[in-house]
Amino acid sequence: MQKIRDLVRRHKSGERIGVTSVCSAHPLVIEATFTNAAKNDLAFVLIEATSNQVNQDGGYTGMVPADFRAFVEDIADRIAFPRDRIVLGGDHLGPNAWTALPAGEAMAKAEVLVADYVRAGFRKIHLDCSMSCADDPVPLPEPVIAERAARLCQAAERAFDGAGDDAPVYIIGTEVPVPGGAAEDLDELAVTTPEAALSTLDMHRQLFVEQGLGDAWDRVVGTVVQPGVEFDHDKVVDYRPEKARALSAAIEAVPNIVFEAHSTDYQPPQALAALVRDHFAILKVGPGVTFALREALWALDAIEREWIDSSDRADLRAVTLDRMRAEPADWQKYYHATGSALELQLQYSLSDRIRYYWPDKTIAAAQAALFENLRRSPPPMGLISQYLPAAFAALRSSGDSLDPRTLVIAHIGITLDTYYGACHPNV
Repeated sequence: MQKIRDLVRRHKSGERIGVTSVCSAHPLVIEATFTNAAKNDLAFVLIEATSNQVNQDGGYTGMVPADFRAFVEDIADRIAFPRDRIVLGGDHLGPNAWTALPAGEAMAKAEVLVADYVRAGFRKIHLDCSMSCADDPVPLPEPVIAERAARLCQAAERAFDGAGDDAPVYIIGTEVPVPGGAAEDLDELAVTTPEAALSTLDMHRQLFVEQGLGDAWDRVVGTVVQPGVEFDHDKVVDYRPEKARALSAAIEAVPNIVFEAHSTDYQPPQALAALVRDHFAILKVGPGVTFALREALWALDAIEREWIDSSDRADLRAVTLDRMRAEPADWQKYYHATGSALELQLQYSLSDRIRYYWPDKTIAAAQAALFENLRRSPPPMGLISQYLPAAFAALRSSGDSLDPRTLVIAHIGITLDTYYGACHPNV
């Protein structure tokens, strides 16, 4: 994938540039990503699906990789965003979804997973075999992790049959934060040591070359390490550049490879900019943008309560919470509070497990009804400004409609703007 390789080369040559990787399967988040990219004239956007979201068994979205590509491209077509400016990536591709199985079975499924992603046109592939399967030791020894990553790379290379410039690029690395944020309380994180980061690269390089994957190794563009950023239910560990100074310096001598930073959600703008400066040139964001989506939807719900007669209200917020209580499987292993504290976690936890519930048919119908109510009876500007002041100001400035959908997209775009500023500080 030449677009990503060119960006990495620019960064390695001294240009302070990065790319935002948006990890979400929500249509409004994806539309907001395209809208933001068009506004900022980005050369390409990077949208990723995780192995839990999208896999050959359907994942929690019900989509296989080819479905996800069609889903993303349909959104792009609807708003006239060029398909050739979309890069699709696969995150945490490995046995993560099948760790309850013995390693042999889980890795066989992971090989199918990676091949399906590549055949569907995904061109940024994170080879993540860091998790232990049912019959594995805990933690998994790093040589085993690297050997399994090389095995999955073989599957990806066999699946690719396109032109050389379009060949997949790879991300490796074992110090991967838990997808969707930490489940435990956090205070401070240990930053990956330079020695560990370089050892991981050396071990993978040796195994790739030994298995005839020298050409694929030349397309490894990033490695995942822990720069000292993470979030849990209600706290964020912010990036502290002084703690990662030695790690940052270590990658400078490694050609064509940068760091990929996971769990950058909720980092302040100056921290995101510092991460890119310090060679964490790929910034991943997922719950941070769906949290913004929920903020906007709750704001519209509040506007509805003040503006629409009670007999006609969609009551999206109440409907969503009722469905979450009725179907707790997607949050109960993460949230352990009771009473009013649980109500707060369900809605406002930074890990944003509410994102699993937006496709629910009852919730989707309530959202559609909310939008229709506010279209049929547009609220006054002052009421919109009260609950969505930044989105209101952005749309007033651009002259765009104050349609509820547009307000949601503008609110998500405010989060995306912080990433754009970090990745393009000189623009």
